[in-house]
Amino acid sequence: MGLCKTAVTFAINSGRAGVRNNGNLRLRPLLSCAPVMMVYGERNAHTQDLTKNIQYISNDKVKLTTDPKTMKLDKQLNRPMCVMINWLLARQKHVMKYANLYLEQGFDVISVSCTPWQLMWPQKGTQLVSGDLLRFMQANENDQPLVVHGFSVGGYVWGELCVHVMKNKELYQPVLDRVSAQVWDSAADITEITIGVPAAVFPKNKIMQKTLKAYMEYHLKTFHDAATVHYIRSSQLFHTNLCHAPALFLLSASDTVGAERSNRAVYESWVKMGMKCTWNCWDRSPHVQHFNKHRDEYVTLLRAHLREHVPTANREQNRAMV
Repeated sequence: MGLCKTAVTFAINSGRAGVRNNGNLRLRPLLSCAPVMMVYGERNAHTQDLTKNIQYISNDKVKLTTDPKTMKLDKQLNRPMCVMINWLLARQKHVMKYANLYLEQGFDVISVSCTPWQLMWPQKGTQLVSGDLLRFMQANENDQPLVVHGFSVGGYVWGELCVHVMKNKELYQPVLDRVSAQVWDSAADITEITIGVPAAVFPKNKIMQKTLKAYMEYHLKTFHDAATVHYIRSSQLFHTNLCHAPALFLLSASDTVGAERSNRAVYESWVKMGMKCTWNCWDRSPHVQHFNKHRDEYVTLLRAHLREHVPTANREQNRAMV
């Protein structure tokens, strides 16, 4: 385990993922911070980093300043908002494909990411990220619709956010009650963490995937109090979601990370709670790539969900173009 741990620690703690190419270890950043304004494709989407893990994406060129203590913006744009909680190591160009689905309907998007290190050490990582997100949502309330769209490990981050809510329900429950709709694409549970993390960090290196998987199993056993108990608690609160907005599940039967079995358990739990849930499970498509493989159907399902549950989507639907 010593060699395994050393290799994995090097890859994660350096802030980079290692990919072997012709015997050489090539490093790539785990998290890239976009500059204040960037243009993607035909849509002039402007992005701005609010923290290292939270990014504001808008159709409009606007300079925002965030109070680091309260997460309150210096300008309130009063637009419908989509909180998009990304998969591990999501690339900006891929995130923008999903953000554009909301930008074209008049939404601004809050893009949330976490690194493998933040996932593995939740007390100093994902719990801080989810805490910042919750404070942002609470500090920047308006009368416009709010949508949550999570991918893969985003389900875990949302569970951690619910842990924060439980500590002060009087202050934070109204924030979750504002959510008009939620979408969960390839949501991954604690049972799949040892599969999902290695595949994200080393997508094309099976040997390093096995190495990291072995370390993840070691990590879960060795650092039970520092990590595993937090994964379990987050999973529990994701299954008993404090946000009861109508939910759309998008997944595939062939996905071993966002597994059908674990997603079905969440779906059934939410239905028993009285939540309105829509289930769509494709036969085959890779983890968080259902949009790429089933583009038209994905967009149709998403638009129908928003049109039914989000008032602003009714007004903007006819102008939407993909």
